[in-house]
Amino acid sequence: MINFNGTILENQTVLSMENRGYAYGDALFETVKSVRGNLLFWEDHYFRLMASMRIMRMEIPMNFTMEYLENQVLKTLETNALSDQTARVKLTVHRAEGGLYLPENHDVGFVISVKPLATDAYRMDTDPYVIDLFKDYYLSPSLLSTLKTNNKALNVIGSIYARENGLANCLLLNTNKNVVEALNGNLFLVKDQIIKTPPLTEGCLNGIMRKQLLRLLKNHPAYEVREATISAFELQKADEIFITNVIAGIQPVTKYRKKQFSMEVSKDITRHLNESLGLT
Repeated sequence: MINFNGTILENQTVLSMENRGYAYGDALFETVKSVRGNLLFWEDHYFRLMASMRIMRMEIPMNFTMEYLENQVLKTLETNALSDQTARVKLTVHRAEGGLYLPENHDVGFVISVKPLATDAYRMDTDPYVIDLFKDYYLSPSLLSTLKTNNKALNVIGSIYARENGLANCLLLNTNKNVVEALNGNLFLVKDQIIKTPPLTEGCLNGIMRKQLLRLLKNHPAYEVREATISAFELQKADEIFITNVIAGIQPVTKYRKKQFSMEVSKDITRHLNESLGLT
């Protein structure tokens, strides 16, 4: 069952061909992890969505309060018998139908869908995780590239490339040839207890888990955290590389080309993350 503008409908409900999210990618989405009815980082998700809607010049309805959308998510979880389980929530906001590239209005609608997840706490996957660069197309850094929109052609093509080449993931480059992010999350590089992640000005997604880790590690005595550009040359010199998103948490990379990586820092940060959320 899905939540369509506040009404619970069957999953087989078909969107109109005029839906602007489908027709033009004129939509934004948030992927939220729900742990037994607790929406992790909900405030950060909500304010990112509101800021993104303003950037996209969507009209924010008066009833789109943090409490209203949270209640809509919780209603959807309850309808799908997931209130007492861990679930993946996708909240999509699309502009109202009408117009071609130029919308006839800036009103919005929303869809909420949910799926069960296996575990409450973040469990770090230590299986082999091999990555490489995806260089067929480049990401153009701008404010729009930091948003979670339906325009994900680069990520789709890159994911197909990764599968065709037996890779777990690929890293994206921007037009300045700097490493920006992974296909499904933000990038962190560890070298001599210094943890680097690209700044938003490089064009990477303004990730919620990225934000949590920057907060968590800001005053950590063992690490120095920097938002700085990362070149492809630095990857093979790193001690560790890990990828982050709100569903997987922290995914350590085990190999990039001929370089094998450790994952001690990834394990340590995962432990601190779970402790901060009371999920140990």
